[in-house]
Amino acid sequence: MRGGRSVKKVGVVAAGGALLVVGVLLLVLPGPGLLLVLAGLVVLASEFPALERYVDPVRDRAMKAAEDSVASPLRLAGSVLAGLLLIAAGVVWGLVESLPFSGWSTGSSLVLSGLVLLGLLVWSYRRVRAKAGGGSRT
Repeated sequence: MRGGRSVKKVGVVAAGGALLVVGVLLLVLPGPGLLLVLAGLVVLASEFPALERYVDPVRDRAMKAAEDSVASPLRLAGSVLAGLLLIAAGVVWGLVESLPFSGWSTGSSLVLSGLVLLGLLVWSYRRVRAKAGGGSRT
């Protein structure tokens, strides 16, 4: 059974590490950087309990950032535009062979990033509306 535990630990470290690294990279871009950092920390904390002390402070900041991203119509419109531009850029990168790093490997990652951004915006918007309306949806 020790082998199964090692495989699980490697999988958790790989998944959590990937989420954490991508989240840190996305902190400088319009997107769900802090939420991915939080997801990476939660996954890693399942194997490394010492990391649990970082989860709550990052969760608080991530939730505040999610709420701020949909706090005004201008911010919401800018974020939606960024998501749509990422999707459009992904399609262009997938179809136009003369672009650097062209192909669907680059294009699909851009499309996926745009879809994740739009999905998280919908989640944030619904969360803020439920909070403002006194609802219990989270």
